[in-house]
Amino acid sequence: MRWPALLVPLIFGALPGAAKAVECREFIFEDVPYTLCHVDSGSEDLRLFLYDEDERPFGNFGRLDQALSAGGERLAFAMNAGMYHPDRAPVGHYVEDNEQYRGVISTSGPGNFGLLPNGIFCIGDGRADVIETRRFEAESPSCRYATQSGPMLVIDGELHPRFLEDSDSRYIRNGVGTSEDGTKTIFAISERPVTFHEFGRLFRDALEMPQALFLDGNISRLYAPAIRRADLGRPLGPIVGVVVSEDR
Repeated sequence: MRWPALLVPLIFGALPGAAKAVECREFIFEDVPYTLCHVDSGSEDLRLFLYDEDERPFGNFGRLDQALSAGGERLAFAMNAGMYHPDRAPVGHYVEDNEQYRGVISTSGPGNFGLLPNGIFCIGDGRADVIETRRFEAESPSCRYATQSGPMLVIDGELHPRFLEDSDSRYIRNGVGTSEDGTKTIFAISERPVTFHEFGRLFRDALEMPQALFLDGNISRLYAPAIRRADLGRPLGPIVGVVVSEDR
């Protein structure tokens, strides 16, 4: 059973006039705990980060937050944002502040990334969208920031066709879903291992996101100072974050 769309703002406490840049909180779906972070992508400063001024990967939330503080800014939220090679370079398409670091990969391949259809998280002017990769190639949307990952979790309101309901492959997973108009973005991380089918159902049935993308598993991490969370672990590749002024 799908939850009424009216319940989604209540879950996040996103009432009119709310001043917070990001609303993060625990959410239980089908007896599985998740942490969800809701971003108004129509108004908030949502960005992707990979390299510092010396072309070295930031690698963790602390170094990125420290770099932003030099300019009077800070992270209000951050999460790992796509698969990467051992040198932290992105596996697929990656654009940061209108500079392309890697082109689109639309062919099938090994691992989760190559489990087609995969997709691209595109941050443009006043909106953010999860777009299936071949549709992205056909439509060529304008993205100030973009990161490719895979597989897609939800495509046009339907689960990825290769997800198995009885799968026993369970990992901590994180992903992102976007609304049809691109103004609502929901990031999710599971607090215990889940299958792709379970994770996809979260976005489709509970959150009613028409498009959702898997970002990664195992290394999944969240930075959410409003709920006093700053996950540690292995060095990261691409990072997605909401940036605010230090006095906000």
